[in-house]
Amino acid sequence: MTTVAMLTYDDAIERFEPVIGLETHVELGTATKMFCGCPTEFGAEPNTQVCPVCLALPGALPVANKAAIEATIRIGLALNCSIATWCRFARKNYFYPDMPKNFQISQYDEPLCVDGWLDVDVDGEIVRVEIERVHLEEDTGKTLHVGGATGRIHGATESLVDYNRAGIPLVEIVTKPVVGTGARAPQVAKAYVTELRDVIRSLGVSDVRMEQGSMRCDVNTSLSRPGEPWGTRTETKNVNSLRSVERAVRSEIIRQANVLDAGGKITQETRHFHEDTGETTSGRSKETATDYRYFPEPDLVPLAPDPAWVAELKAALPEPPRAHRKRLQEAWGLADAEMQAIVNAGAVELIEAAVAAGTSADGARKWWLGELARRANEAGVELSAMSVTPAQVAQLQGLVDEGKLNDKLARTVLEGVLAGEGDPAAIMAARGLEVVSDTGALEKAVDEAIAANPAIADKIRSGKVEAAGVLIGAVMKATRGQADAKTVRELIIFRLS
Repeated sequence: MTTVAMLTYDDAIERFEPVIGLETHVELGTATKMFCGCPTEFGAEPNTQVCPVCLALPGALPVANKAAIEATIRIGLALNCSIATWCRFARKNYFYPDMPKNFQISQYDEPLCVDGWLDVDVDGEIVRVEIERVHLEEDTGKTLHVGGATGRIHGATESLVDYNRAGIPLVEIVTKPVVGTGARAPQVAKAYVTELRDVIRSLGVSDVRMEQGSMRCDVNTSLSRPGEPWGTRTETKNVNSLRSVERAVRSEIIRQANVLDAGGKITQETRHFHEDTGETTSGRSKETATDYRYFPEPDLVPLAPDPAWVAELKAALPEPPRAHRKRLQEAWGLADAEMQAIVNAGAVELIEAAVAAGTSADGARKWWLGELARRANEAGVELSAMSVTPAQVAQLQGLVDEGKLNDKLARTVLEGVLAGEGDPAAIMAARGLEVVSDTGALEKAVDEAIAANPAIADKIRSGKVEAAGVLIGAVMKATRGQADAKTVRELIIFRLS
C-alpha cells in the first residue's frame, strides 16, 4: 500500500496562488438596538432585553437608530469610502432559528458606504486592501447547543435561544478579493483585521472585543494554479481572534491544496474553525445572493444622509491609527523594527496605557514583549487577554525602578498578579519579596560567602574583581534572590580590598 505524502504550506504556495477576502461584522456600541429601544448591555440575563419590535410581534414596526447610522458613516469615512446620498434597507430571507421574524433587515444592492481602502503594514511593506462595501444591518440572537461534546448542534440534546442580541446594530465590512499576496496571505489577513479593529476602536463606536463576539470575521479563501481563473472559495465563519484569522487562512490553504493536488474539487461552503486543532471542518453549502430573495424593506423609509452632515463627520474624525503609531514611535525613540515588533504583538495600546500610568516606554515594552508575550504565546491567547492591566505593569516596573524589586523578584510578583492575588505592591508586601539593600542585613551573608569560597576571595584580593560574580551568586542564593546585587558587589570589593 502506497502512502501519499500530504502537501505542506510551502508546497501549497509553490503550486497554487491564494485569493482571500474578509467579511468583518462589528457590533456597534449604541445604547439601544437598531430598530427599537431595547438596551444592548452585554451579559444580561437571557431574553430580558427584548420587546414587541425585536420579537417581531404582529403590528410592531421598526424605526432606524440614528446613532447607528452616524457610526456607520464614520466607519466608512475612516476607511476612505464614498458615502451614499440615497440608500435603503432590504429584507434578507433565510431560515434564522435565532431571529424571531425569520428574516434579517440588512442592506443589499444599495449600501451606505462603498469603494474604500485600508493600508496595512506587513513586515515593513504597505499592502492596500480594497473595501467593497460597508453596510448596516441587525445582529441575530444567540443559540446555545447543550448536551454534546463540541458545543455545536451535532450531538446536542437540546438547543436554547437568547434573543437579547437580536436587533443589535451590526456593521458588515466586506473587502474586495485580495490577490497577489502569495505566502503572506495569512499575515495580510491578520494585519488587515488588526488594523481594522484599531480604526474602529479609535472612532469609539464599538469595543471590538472579539472574545465577546462584538467583532467577528468570516474568512474567504480560494486557490488556483498560476494562470488559471480563481478557484472556488470557502467561507470560514465567525473566527474570533486575530491569531485565529491567520491560522484559519493557513489551514484552509493547506487543506484546499491537498484536495486539488489529489484531483478533487473544492465545494463552495461555509466552514468552522477549531481553535484546539487549528483546522476547519465543513458547515453547510454556501448560498448565493439570489437564494436570500432580497427585496426592499417596506416598513422603513430610505436613508438620504445630508452631504453637509457627512462633511462635518469627516472633519471630526480622529487621528488615524497608523499616524498615531508613528507619533508614538518618535516619542518613544524606537527604530522601525522595534515598533513593528510591538505592532505584531498587539501591544501598542497596552504599552501606551502603561506609559500613561507612569512608567517609561522601555519599561513597559520589557514586560509586554518579554514575560507577558511568552506566557500569552504558551497559552495560545492574545496579549490583551492576559489578566494583568497596564496600570499593574507600570506599578511593577516602578517597584523595579525604585530598587524595591529586581527583575527576578518582579517576575515572581507578576505570577501573583496573573493569579489574581492583587496589585504588585500588595503582593510584594504579602510575600515578603522586597529587595534587601540594608548593608547591615547583607554583611553577614557576604562574610559567610567569603568564608565558604577562600580561593575566589584570594582571586579578588589579587585584583581579579570579575570573580566577584561567584560570591554575589552565593549571597543571592542565601537571601532567596532578595539581595541588591549592586550593594552586595560593593560590600564584597570593600571587604577584600
